[in-house]
Amino acid sequence: MNKKYSIEVDATTSFLEAQSEPEADRYVFAYTITIRNNGQQPAKLLNRHWIITDANGKVQEVRGEGVVGEQPYLSPGEFFRYTSAAMIETPVGTMRGEYDMVSDEGERFEAAIPAFTLAVPRTLH
Repeated sequence: MNKKYSIEVDATTSFLEAQSEPEADRYVFAYTITIRNNGQQPAKLLNRHWIITDANGKVQEVRGEGVVGEQPYLSPGEFFRYTSAAMIETPVGTMRGEYDMVSDEGERFEAAIPAFTLAVPRTLH
């Protein structure tokens, strides 16, 4: 396996009850992402692409520059952590996607964001 570029992405989530309105099919979740450079080369995050799917199969795609207004630059061994939020129409859903990265040499590559679950507490057993 090529360790030149190795970006690991981890996610944790929490249900934001105060911002949600279940009677209006509005479920808001915070997610905290940790992006870690386990490779041998520095890399900068340029863009994000999210695929958010609710329990009804409704898909939202989100594309944009950077994350939380930043384009973090990660040297080998460094990490960047941020928190953002997503809204779906069901108590359970999933998020996945990728980050568009670029090396110091200008080589672009994708860092996969493995799927993670958004769930209101006590809805999944």
